[in-house]
Amino acid sequence: MTSGIHHVTSITANVQANVDFYAGFLGLRLVKQTGGYEDAEQLHLFYGDGAGNPGTLLSFLVWEAAGRGRTGLGQVSEVGLSVPPEEIGSWLTRAMQAGIPAEGPSQEFGEPVLRLKDPDGMIVKLVGHDDVTADPIPGAPIRIRGVTLLTDQAEETAEFITRFGYARGEKSGAVERMVSDTDVVDIRAVGGFVPSISGAGVPDHVAFRAVDVDAVRRMRLSLRGFGDTPVHDRKYFLSLYVREPGGTLIEYATDAPGMSVDEAPDQLGRTLMIPPSDMARAEDLRLMLPQFVMPGEERFPPRDLPFIHRFHRPAQEDGSTLILLHGSGGNEADLMPIAHRIAPQAALLGVRGRSAEEGVNRWFRRFDANRFDQGDIRSEAEAFVAFVEGAIRGYGLDAAKITFLGFSNGANLLGAVMQLYPGVVSRAILLRAVQVLDEPPQADLSGASVLVIEGEKDPWALRAPELLRALREGGADLRAETLVGEGHELGQQDLQLARDWYQGAVA
Repeated sequence: MTSGIHHVTSITANVQANVDFYAGFLGLRLVKQTGGYEDAEQLHLFYGDGAGNPGTLLSFLVWEAAGRGRTGLGQVSEVGLSVPPEEIGSWLTRAMQAGIPAEGPSQEFGEPVLRLKDPDGMIVKLVGHDDVTADPIPGAPIRIRGVTLLTDQAEETAEFITRFGYARGEKSGAVERMVSDTDVVDIRAVGGFVPSISGAGVPDHVAFRAVDVDAVRRMRLSLRGFGDTPVHDRKYFLSLYVREPGGTLIEYATDAPGMSVDEAPDQLGRTLMIPPSDMARAEDLRLMLPQFVMPGEERFPPRDLPFIHRFHRPAQEDGSTLILLHGSGGNEADLMPIAHRIAPQAALLGVRGRSAEEGVNRWFRRFDANRFDQGDIRSEAEAFVAFVEGAIRGYGLDAAKITFLGFSNGANLLGAVMQLYPGVVSRAILLRAVQVLDEPPQADLSGASVLVIEGEKDPWALRAPELLRALREGGADLRAETLVGEGHELGQQDLQLARDWYQGAVA
């Protein structure tokens, strides 16, 4: 029976820091970057040996700016990577020089162990273990040595793991070691411990190896009584999911087709792949997914600014920038597809609103559909102005070539910023905007150029005329369009009007 770990999947909140640690510090190879198969707007990275072999793969779901998860019951608590035993001391020295938190070395089951923390706080154990691989990367960990599972049902968890080719081995205190032909699973009994919470720095699941599709089918039949066992085709492997009795999510994944099914072995990880079911929007996804650079490449370092944001740089830039403000429930990437169609050679700076309403991203608090928290509007407008000033300095933006694009709640904040801080926004596209200031100041907007597009049937447009009046009375160069028969959602007419206006405004 094929046995051992196929891959371990975890969560990261910072893609660049993740790449710097796993590809840069540890020396693993990035063997695949793809849109997620559950959510194509979520980047998924795979690291491994040079060929992307099962047993060497660490994968990460990128939840940009996600909160820290909690390690607890029903979860993988740490991941072990094997290194030559004689190199443990060298790894400690490297970690200290790089400022990476380290603990040890210590001895566990007769093996030297050095615990490190990755940028999200996840524990990565370097385990001294004699091992071989067909394609080692000099100085890098060789393969996955094992994982540790936290459970309050240790006996049941251990017995369940034997299904995947593991035999029960030694015990050391509260830990029982399960052994396969290639690696180990440590079962740590922690009765009464807190349950895990998904988030950055917490592994999502461990996947075990299946020799082929028939093995997955047989396993599924044997798992009757263990709840739902969905099967998914992930292109690079076919797999099923199940939760073991202690709650940890387990995947059972085929070795084939493998990471080289859509890239040559010497080109692995160089191209952003899109899941087949999402190819119709591949261009949009490549804009929305976060960008990163590999160690040693020229980079565009992110700046510490008061709003979560994402910078997208096109292959050919013309020096202009669109700053994007999403609508209620959106995020910093939502408007990138339409912005790219408006200005293909502009850099895109997407910003996330800081006000959350029942978990929904917004730019300021509201009391109901047409009543807004005036104090929150003013404080967030002030903070956004500081963000813009910091972005211009930090990213070296040309202030004269900046255009602001806002939709709905984001457009509403832009309208407020224009009235409260004249001169900060000199060129703007406001899509489905309304007046949110109860007592707007008399602002001099004579230097501003604005396109406002409303929908004739927009149910949220009650206060749209108030905003238009304020812009006109302030002296803005205003073009206002109402789309007959359209509502609150954006469509092709919005894109065409915005593109035509932008080309004329920046000429």
